[in-house]
Amino acid sequence: MIETQAIALRPATAADAERIAALFTEEGYPAGPSDIVSRLERFASPFSTVSVADSGGEVLGFVAVHLLPRFEHDDRIARILALVVDAGVRERGVGHLLMEEAERIARNAGAAFIEVTAGHHRPDARHLYEALGYDAAVTAYLRKKL
Repeated sequence: MIETQAIALRPATAADAERIAALFTEEGYPAGPSDIVSRLERFASPFSTVSVADSGGEVLGFVAVHLLPRFEHDDRIARILALVVDAGVRERGVGHLLMEEAERIARNAGAAFIEVTAGHHRPDARHLYEALGYDAAVTAYLRKKL
């Protein structure tokens, strides 16, 4: 396990774009640094956050969180839109730290709950989320391509 003191959680910056793009591409979502800079700009709001796990200046992973207002209640939900950890440091606690950061962001914003999508083709990710208390049985998610 990586010592948590050696890892700093901080907001992502444009300087992280190349590393985030590489991590995202390795995960099967091809992106270049300019794509990531553009996405970070879109996330520059009080309701969106991209945080990185940094160890000695090296980005080990990142998490993107968005807060959405609910119409049926007077609160918000937090949605984890992306979580990627470098394959070389998986199973060492980095994913847990990033999930804790996402949950901290959600709690501080007064979110009623937090949700994440994990495809069936990513059993390791699903295992992580379920180990952290995320309930796969509550899913009622339908999608239509536009």
